Amino acid sequence: MARFFRNIILLTSYIFLLSSCQEGGEAGDLWGQWHQADSDTKYISFSGSITWIKNLNDNEVYGNFQHQGDSLFMQCFSKLGIAADTMLVEQTFGFGPFTDIRLKIDKLDDDNLVLSKDNQRWSFYKY
Repeated sequence: MARFFRNIILLTSYIFLLSSCQEGGEAGDLWGQWHQADSDTKYISFSGSITWIKNLNDNEVYGNFQHQGDSLFMQCFSKLGIAADTMLVEQTFGFGPFTDIRLKIDKLDDDNLVLSKDNQRWSFYKY
């Protein structure tokens, strides 16, 4: 009988954990991998509260993000503390400053993400 209750408790716990995990977590509609429309090498991903910025020709940078209304806030981190990480974010992508990025979300749906800041505009599509 004790074995039966133990199995019921384990099964209930397992079901609860699976049902509480939502795809994308905090990322919401941003969740997934996005490819910059005007480039063959630029990608950005969102999962949970983590963002990943990658240029296939260079390196990659991770950071935290928050999506609030029509705003996207990102803070990037350099694991190695090298200038190339800052250059990737600020020059290659045009986002900045490295540790305090604030972008406006002009469009966000299942397939398209359009970000803007001042007179710059970035278009991404989900892949």
